[in-house]
Amino acid sequence: MRVLLIDDHALVRKGLEELLRSRGVEVVASVGSGEEGIQQALALAPDVVLLDIKMPGMNGIETLEKLRAGNVTVPILMLTMSRDDADLRAALRGGAAGYLLKDMEPEDLVPALEAALRGDNVVAKEMVGTLARIVQGQAQEPPKRSAAPLSDLTPREMEILSHVAEGQSNKMIARDLNITDGTVKLHVKAILRKLGVHSRVEAAVIAVEQGLGRKKAQNNES
Repeated sequence: MRVLLIDDHALVRKGLEELLRSRGVEVVASVGSGEEGIQQALALAPDVVLLDIKMPGMNGIETLEKLRAGNVTVPILMLTMSRDDADLRAALRGGAAGYLLKDMEPEDLVPALEAALRGDNVVAKEMVGTLARIVQGQAQEPPKRSAAPLSDLTPREMEILSHVAEGQSNKMIARDLNITDGTVKLHVKAILRKLGVHSRVEAAVIAVEQGLGRKKAQNNES
């Protein structure tokens, strides 16, 4: 696993470098600004990006959006001290694959990166309640996204999206539908492409905003 670190605090970067390298993870670059991070992401093509939110100049959300606009498609995980609902919402809408807190247990970091590489949702357990409010459309900030059409999805993709909206991993979906993990992964990639989003959580938000649940998906299939 090759990881790019973007954080304006040198001590934080140093600690993360040591932690990751002690667990066999290659840190391809460790930079202190969003501008540098974008340059390194485009030049080095890391497998995963760890990105802080509260940075001077170009903040983490702006950096995230520019990375996605520059066709950086690898998982980008926010690693922050912020527990603000608005930051989580902005990160997910910007295409983040996960949202982690800097006070997490050190031994949980690498498994979180591995989960993101598998395509699973990675959100700090302390933020799960906030995530639920966002997905259920109960967060205070109104959605800014124009509704993405689901009409381009096949019946099978609609069914899988309904499972994704419930937070299920690829393995769980494969078991429920009696298909392989690889088949689910291919369908999820197609769903993200058709909806024009970068993460499962973004797709889940769209599904819930448009009232897609398992029952509706099953009715559409029949």
